[in-house]
Amino acid sequence: MKHKIKAPMRIILAVATLLLGCGAALSADNSAPAEKTFDAPHGLKVSVKMIGPYSEPADLQIICLFKHKPSGDTYQGAAKDTDQHLHGLLSALRNRDEFVGELGETILFTPPADSIPAQRFMVIGLGDEKDLSLDSLRVIGRTAAREAVRLKAKLVAWAPVIRDEGNSTIDVGEGGRAFIEQMISAYDTEKRLQEQELAPAFSIEDVVIEAGPTYFESAAKQVEAGIESMAAQVAQRSAATYTSTTMQ
Repeated sequence: MKHKIKAPMRIILAVATLLLGCGAALSADNSAPAEKTFDAPHGLKVSVKMIGPYSEPADLQIICLFKHKPSGDTYQGAAKDTDQHLHGLLSALRNRDEFVGELGETILFTPPADSIPAQRFMVIGLGDEKDLSLDSLRVIGRTAAREAVRLKAKLVAWAPVIRDEGNSTIDVGEGGRAFIEQMISAYDTEKRLQEQELAPAFSIEDVVIEAGPTYFESAAKQVEAGIESMAAQVAQRSAATYTSTTMQ
């Protein structure tokens, strides 16, 4: 399938904590982290990268957190390390009930000085842990695409940190595929709106899915398959304008 390419867009899917735990497992030396990059519609580059959400110099770093539990939230691996790097900001927001974590709920902030390299940090709620499904990740994917465009973030990184919240319900690779398929779908709509001058022009340049070493290969395989599947689907979408010239 051939896809119309307007501007380079690179998505680095931070599978680092995708649905796993990657904090202590990431490489301890200074070598470049493992990374696999794939082409997606609209010139987008999607990467699965073995890195944590506290290390990627993204314009917008995104993680997902379950709805707050009054009995206490689980933080381990990369989730715990990220909270520590942010000087306890994540746990403070949740423990004070100032970020509940309903599905699709977002909160955006600038990381404290000298904490992590990301310019801005967004948390997207996963809802009640008992209700977690692939559809939850699909909501996250659509939300991530639209928020990235709204905020004009050229380099976007994503780490769901589901495994690091103590949940192993969803296969890491399947979760990554659900996310990237819907992110591509939503981004395609954004680009079509732009082409019809119904939205300001803007292109994401990179999206990283951060992943730990245990799940890196399987996540990369599923993400690649998801990209190919959704690329074929968006190529079949109608080219007709969204607005009608005839008023009823």
